[in-house]
Amino acid sequence: MPIARTALTVTLAIALAACGGGDGGGTAAAPPSSGGSSGGTTTQGGCSLAERQQFVLDVMDEWYLFPNLLDRNVDPASFTDLQSYIDALVAPARAQSRDKFFSFITSIEEENRLINSGSNAGFGIRLAYDTNANRVFILEAFENAPAFPAGMDRGSELLQIGSQTVSSLMASGGPGAVVDALGPTDPGVARQLSFTDASGATVTATITKAEFALDPISDRYGVEILNDGTEDVGYINLRTFIVENAGPQLRDAFQQFQTQGIDKVILDLRYNGGGLVSVAELLGDLMGAGRQGQVFSNTILRESKSSENETRLFAQQPEAIGVTKLAIIGRRGTASASELVTNSFIPFLGADLALIGENTSGKPVGQFGFDRTACDDRLRAVTFQTTNADDEGEYFTGLASVVDTTCRAEDDFDTPLGDAGEASISVALDFMAGRTCTPIITEQPQGSQTAQSVGGMRMMEPERPTAAQREMPGLF
Repeated sequence: MPIARTALTVTLAIALAACGGGDGGGTAAAPPSSGGSSGGTTTQGGCSLAERQQFVLDVMDEWYLFPNLLDRNVDPASFTDLQSYIDALVAPARAQSRDKFFSFITSIEEENRLINSGSNAGFGIRLAYDTNANRVFILEAFENAPAFPAGMDRGSELLQIGSQTVSSLMASGGPGAVVDALGPTDPGVARQLSFTDASGATVTATITKAEFALDPISDRYGVEILNDGTEDVGYINLRTFIVENAGPQLRDAFQQFQTQGIDKVILDLRYNGGGLVSVAELLGDLMGAGRQGQVFSNTILRESKSSENETRLFAQQPEAIGVTKLAIIGRRGTASASELVTNSFIPFLGADLALIGENTSGKPVGQFGFDRTACDDRLRAVTFQTTNADDEGEYFTGLASVVDTTCRAEDDFDTPLGDAGEASISVALDFMAGRTCTPIITEQPQGSQTAQSVGGMRMMEPERPTAAQREMPGLF
């Protein structure tokens, strides 16, 4: 049957999310083509589980990047939900770290709202947990969301949810118990939370979840001019590539850098799970002045779909600078479009590009979105791999295996993002100035749904994340 890839839905993300798609990331603005075998959105058929499973199988048979790594012997009747069936289909690819829960089912309506306006619901915080100490911390707070005006911010510790202490929840049921206690991500859901504020004082407040738009670049710390001891360095903390308004904000940032003559840049992508490929391409252009017409990235599909392959060249942008030295702050939650941008600059910068922090997720593959509108189903299926100008793109074990220069650094969440004294930013500034660092020990990120780590902690994620949680690791 003709299956269509919808034009806003190519995802280049790293499935870091604790539940499955980890699509933490990169949704391309458009597939390589929009006609021919791509067809149109499927509207026919019913929505029984069996019919939805058949839809999934038809798509995977035609489009899946690794056709020889599909388990077609799994019995659809033995599954009670669609995601479990998908997980079983791609288990052979997952065993080779080629589809670490990157293929998944999501809601068309929910994902479109996220892409178009960043709309989602929740408290507006990122959480990470320390299993050994049974503690949960806030890594980041979104300024226009409910938790921030109540006093929650980076470095706060979540102490109690209602009548239950976080330590008791962690001891009895691990992070899943905390996720359950926080409740569904529906507007109007309220919880009494006790937490520490910036001064270390304990605050108790009833906070109600609400719709808020994800702001890709914070007005507080998203763009800074720092100094490495020798000259000024541009700093950008990009939270996500998934929201279309990230483009104008990036243009504004690079216009500042251009005006001040800056050609060394720190990209802080430590929690960035990816997003729109169009935003990743724009970011490349904004750092690629003088490289117009050279290869930014290649998109490669399975052999039977090779007519869909595409090469994307650097394009001219009025705000662009010619980056001579680039530091990428990354962690296990850094995925998809974040890794795409990094990999694309390796051929041009070599040892003048460094990965700072820890190894990344390892997702050089991406997903197209296949819609079954009658059921509000969007299947995100792994359908392509990306490579750079040197045709390199085998970083399934993370970027530390392919970047010439790496520097290990902690995520100092007691210090604000954008602060030159924060541990990862400080190491990035050392790299910029030519000072020495300790290399990252290359190790393969775990192929589990809870592999995202922040120093000695792990990002907290539900078993079945929302579209926003897939793109924004740790978001609640």
